[in-house]
Amino acid sequence: MSRVVARISLYGLLGAIALLMLVPLYVMVVTSLKPLPEATLSGMWQLPSSLSFDAWGSAWATLRPYLMNSFTLAIPATLLSAAVGSINGYVFARWRFRGSEIVFNVLLLGMFIPYQIVLIPLVVTLQSIGLYNSIPGLILTHVIYGIPITTLIFRNFYARIPNDIIEAGAVDGAGLLGIYRRIALPLSLPGFVVVCIWQFTQIWNEFLWAVTLTSAGQRPVMVALQNLSGSQIVEWNVQMAAAMQAALPTLIVYVLLGRYFVRGLLAGAVKE
Repeated sequence: MSRVVARISLYGLLGAIALLMLVPLYVMVVTSLKPLPEATLSGMWQLPSSLSFDAWGSAWATLRPYLMNSFTLAIPATLLSAAVGSINGYVFARWRFRGSEIVFNVLLLGMFIPYQIVLIPLVVTLQSIGLYNSIPGLILTHVIYGIPITTLIFRNFYARIPNDIIEAGAVDGAGLLGIYRRIALPLSLPGFVVVCIWQFTQIWNEFLWAVTLTSAGQRPVMVALQNLSGSQIVEWNVQMAAAMQAALPTLIVYVLLGRYFVRGLLAGAVKE
């Protein structure tokens, strides 16, 4: 009986926490469906008297080109980050050269470098190579800055592959790259899922580099979302609708690939 009570209490607590976490989403959805006169701070909890999709249309008209910029940025940068991280992770997991651990640990330091420290050198570098104020410049930035975390994820994943499989490939005459192409790469789908979800989310939601390295028509959606905030009149319904539209791509990615994300994290959780 005590176990039943404990389980009911636990589920009740988890349900209450889930409802609490969904409160902001409720406010966003309800406010986005209200006409402008009803979209006020004092009435944010109230349901709309009538459904209005005008805010969604207005937000879409404003964000549409910037959403395309974000897709043009996030998809190639994510794929390139996954490819580079996969190769690096395999090398550090399966090739033990002198000083490999030192090089790997130095590489991981890149995860702890704040964006603000490298901002000015980054601007100067992109200007010197002609990629400042461009989507390719942002892609290059995110790929390079993502190398440490993607390498770490893939290294942990490849280190978990049984040595018997690797040795069997070596016996058959495959070299380091041959084993990677024929054995490691086909087995690394969970690792790619984790890296792609992580990188896509980070790149899509990133703001500082987007607002600093681009201007006008080259800016991603998060910068445009910030620019929607009015200085005199705040259209709360339009802002909430725009926030929902900007968040939908990452939400869809997690809904479709969330279970694979957890499996991929667990797949790399075992130490060598």
